[in-house]
Amino acid sequence: MPKIHDLPPDGIHAFICPGCGRCHAPDERWTFNGDYEKPTFSPSILVKTGHYPKPEDICHSFVTDGMIQFLSDCTHELAGQTIEIPDWDDW
Repeated sequence: MPKIHDLPPDGIHAFICPGCGRCHAPDERWTFNGDYEKPTFSPSILVKTGHYPKPEDICHSFVTDGMIQFLSDCTHELAGQTIEIPDWDDW
C-alpha cells in the first residue's frame, strides 16, 4: 500500500504523520526517492504550529525507507521513537 499521496495541482508528495496527526507535504526543496511504499525525504522535516503566547507544537523527523524517526525536539508523545509511516488509505 502506498504511504505517499500526490496533492494537486503541483503533485507535492504528502504523508500522514502519526506523531502530530497532520499531513506533511515537503515541497520541491526536499529530495524524494520516488518510492511510494518506502519513501525517503531529505533533509529532515520540521513542522511548527501554534500561536503566541501559547508554545508552538513541534514535529521534527527524518523520513527514511518508509520509517519516521522522530527527533527529541518533538512536542508529541512519539518524540525519540522510530515507526513506520501509515498507509495513506488507513488515514
